[in-house]
Amino acid sequence: MASIARNRLQRIAQTSGKFHKPKPQLAEAAKKSQWSILRGDKVQVIGNHPERGKQGIVMKVLRDKDRVLVEGVNLGPRNIKGDKDRGIPGKVIMKERTIHYSNVNLVDPVQGVPTRIIKKFLDTGEKVRISKKSGAIIPRPEVLTFRKRPVNSAVTESCTSEDDAWEITYQNYVAPSPP
Repeated sequence: MASIARNRLQRIAQTSGKFHKPKPQLAEAAKKSQWSILRGDKVQVIGNHPERGKQGIVMKVLRDKDRVLVEGVNLGPRNIKGDKDRGIPGKVIMKERTIHYSNVNLVDPVQGVPTRIIKKFLDTGEKVRISKKSGAIIPRPEVLTFRKRPVNSAVTESCTSEDDAWEITYQNYVAPSPP
């Protein structure tokens, strides 16, 4: 009887890692489908945060964790390991840490103060973000037009030449019709 109970407990202990409950903040982040803050936007820290009132540019948006990384805001120490063989000492640098999405607001382009936004369609059919404070259109950041990781465009010997790529190699075969 004791061995049955022991086996059951071992099975529960082995499978507990697979079926753990997700963290509530990750579950909330998964529910979101629309984001109003994008990479390259100017934001200000709001709410009960130690960095309240500071403004900066969003460097990264972590949608799966509901957090943003703002340039020059929420700095924390980061240890860099040294290398004794090469004579490089270890050091401590200050690096940006993430802030929860609810603790930042977009900055109004006209007044320079934090604002909430509404989304509307223009007559041209373009979807834009509009500031609630001044009614000004908040444009999409220019950074979004560039790729974060550029496409590798180096031509090597293994690449197919342009002449070979455009050469027609398939001739349309028409099967004879049945009698």
